[in-house]
Amino acid sequence: MKLIFVYNADSGMLNTVKDIGHKLFSPQTYDCFLCSLTHGTFKEDPVWKSFRESSPVTMDFLHRDEFERRYDRREEYPLVMKETDSIEIILSREQLAELSSLEELIQTIKGVA
Repeated sequence: MKLIFVYNADSGMLNTVKDIGHKLFSPQTYDCFLCSLTHGTFKEDPVWKSFRESSPVTMDFLHRDEFERRYDRREEYPLVMKETDSIEIILSREQLAELSSLEELIQTIKGVA
């Protein structure tokens, strides 16, 4: 089993700079709930980093453009999927938006892994 985390952002340095600016100047309208939980403005949250590095579950982290190229499908982002023989959404955009903390995300991931 593998978990696939798809951010509501495109890859590339220009997009990264744009996202940082959005987080700095208008955080209330930043709509990558997954990124808001797992990353600060400039770097990955240390608690999240420790969790993912110590987890026995394989995790793949993709931007939406990378996901769409690799899997040839489009979804509503951000989301978390589980890949076994097939791919299923385990945390939708709406469900991620309802999470209030990184700890809640970690506990949810532990529950499905």
